[in-house]
Amino acid sequence: MVGYDPGAHGAALSPEKAALAGSAAGMVTRAIISPFDVIKIRFQLQIERVSSHTPGGKYRGLIQASRCIHTEEGLSAFWKGHIPAQLLSICFGAVQFASFEFLTEMAHKTSPYDSQTSGVHFVCGGLAACSATMVCQPLDTLRTRFAAQGEPKLYANLRHAVSTMCRTEGPSTFYRGLIPTLLAVFPYAGLQFFFYNVFKNIMAPPLKGEKSGGNLRSLACGSGAGIISKTITYPFDLFKKRLQVGGFEAARAQFGQVRNYRGLVDCVVQIAKEEGPRGFFKGLSPSLVKAALSTGFTFFWYEFFLNAMRN
Repeated sequence: MVGYDPGAHGAALSPEKAALAGSAAGMVTRAIISPFDVIKIRFQLQIERVSSHTPGGKYRGLIQASRCIHTEEGLSAFWKGHIPAQLLSICFGAVQFASFEFLTEMAHKTSPYDSQTSGVHFVCGGLAACSATMVCQPLDTLRTRFAAQGEPKLYANLRHAVSTMCRTEGPSTFYRGLIPTLLAVFPYAGLQFFFYNVFKNIMAPPLKGEKSGGNLRSLACGSGAGIISKTITYPFDLFKKRLQVGGFEAARAQFGQVRNYRGLVDCVVQIAKEEGPRGFFKGLSPSLVKAALSTGFTFFWYEFFLNAMRN
C-alpha cells in the first residue's frame, strides 16, 4: 500500500525504508524507459514541426526518429545521459516516496482527513515531488543536456559537463527551467498519486491471487495514472526542456533551428507564435508511452520492494 495506512499491521513505514524502496524503484524503471526519454527530449527541442505528412524537421515520428538515432549515433545513444538520469531517478525516488509517506502520516495524525483518501494523496504527492525537484533539479538539467547533444559531443562525461557549465554559464544554470518544473510537477505528481489511489480502489479485488494480482494491479493502475497526469501537464515539461538547453545552442545546431529564450513567458510566446498550439505538445506520443511505463513500473517496483522488506 502506498502512503501511510493506519489499518496496517505493525509499525508505520520508516522514511529509510520508503527511501530505499523508492530509489530502487527509480533505478530499475529508469533503465527500462531511457530510450523513450531520449526520443521525447529530441522531439521537445525540435523547432520544426514533428510530422510525417509535412516533413521539415530532422525527426518526423517515433519510428523514424528511432531509426535515425540508431543509424547516426548507435544503439548506445538511447541511453545518452544515463548516468545523470540514473542518479536523478535514484535521488528523486528516494526523496519523493520518503516525503510522501511522511506527509500522509502527518496528514492522518494532525488533520481530520484519512491518509488513504485520493485528495490527501494528491496534495501530499504534489508536495513530495516539489521537495524532490528542488533537490534533484541539477541532475535533471545534466540529463537533458546529455540526451540533447549530438555528435561530436560537447560534454565528454559527467565531470566535464559540470565543470564546463560552472565555468561558462555559472552555477545558476543547473536550475534553468525550475519555475515551469515546479509549476508542472505539483499537479503531475499529485495527479499520479490521486489516480493511482482511485484506480487501486476501483480494482480492489486481486486479479489472480493476492501476490501476483496485487503486482499486476499496481502496474496497470500506475500506467493509467501516468497517461492521464502526463497529458494534462505536458506543456510545462516542454517549456522546462527548452529552457534547460539555453546556452547550449552549439551542440544543437545539427538537429535544426535553435532558439534562445529570455524566460518562461518569452518561451511560451515564441512557441505559440512560431509553432502554434501543436508546438506545446511536441513529443507527446513517446512521452505518453514513457509515462505509462515509468509510472506503472515505479509503483510496481516500489510496492514490490516494500513487500520484500516487510516479509
